[in-house]
Amino acid sequence: MPSTLIEVRQNYSPEIEIGIIDAVHSALCEVFKIKPTDKNIRLLVHEPHRFACPTNYEQPETYTHISIDCFAGRTIQTKRLLYKSIVKKLSHYGIPAKNIKILLREITTENWGIRGGQAACDVELGFDINI
Repeated sequence: MPSTLIEVRQNYSPEIEIGIIDAVHSALCEVFKIKPTDKNIRLLVHEPHRFACPTNYEQPETYTHISIDCFAGRTIQTKRLLYKSIVKKLSHYGIPAKNIKILLREITTENWGIRGGQAACDVELGFDINI
């Protein structure tokens, strides 16, 4: 049930945008073991002059920033696997590995209001976060 924001510096076709969203979601399903129906991903396209990135990047137009807010509890090894999976899947869209930044923010379950205003710690999530 992560909440994910993908920010890019160029316009892509709708098919590529959907592919990028699906690539990140697929990595989250595979590595974090979330349900495929738990899809909460936004893609935001910035004008390049409004989204600065390191100046030494080749193909700076492909710079991609991914922010993932998720429940706390996963191991460092699981997080490493997620980062590698996302980078590999986005390479299919011509996004170089070094042009991808992933920011993972872990939030304890009592700080998530879900399913009609319930604290996530009081809900059966349907997946394990301690992986």
